[in-house]
Amino acid sequence: MTDQGDNAGVNPMDMLKQVQEMQIYMQAAQEALASTTIDATVGGGVVRATVTGEGELRDIKIDPSVVDPDDIETLEDLVVAAVIEATRQAKELQAQKLGAVTGGLDINSLLGGLGGPGNP
Repeated sequence: MTDQGDNAGVNPMDMLKQVQEMQIYMQAAQEALASTTIDATVGGGVVRATVTGEGELRDIKIDPSVVDPDDIETLEDLVVAAVIEATRQAKELQAQKLGAVTGGLDINSLLGGLGGPGNP
């Protein structure tokens, strides 16, 4: 008699089908993220950073009123803050979009046991 352990009653073909469907939905979600842009402004709107839903920086806009040759540090701080905020919003969007596809599952840990990418 073979010990089936925790896999008793699990149909491998059903599981494979579910994983394949999840991959299709993940790809669609990732494509949607790539085509989405997020704007974040700081300093009352004087600096704006635009990133994709994947977190890739696409644009920086600076209102000329904030450019002071005697105070470059403030401008640098505003640019960094805008990029950080836009990236944070992109990560939040990623979690929403990809979490909806996986139902909150950590897909990396799931694939880790299956020898997925990065997990030989």
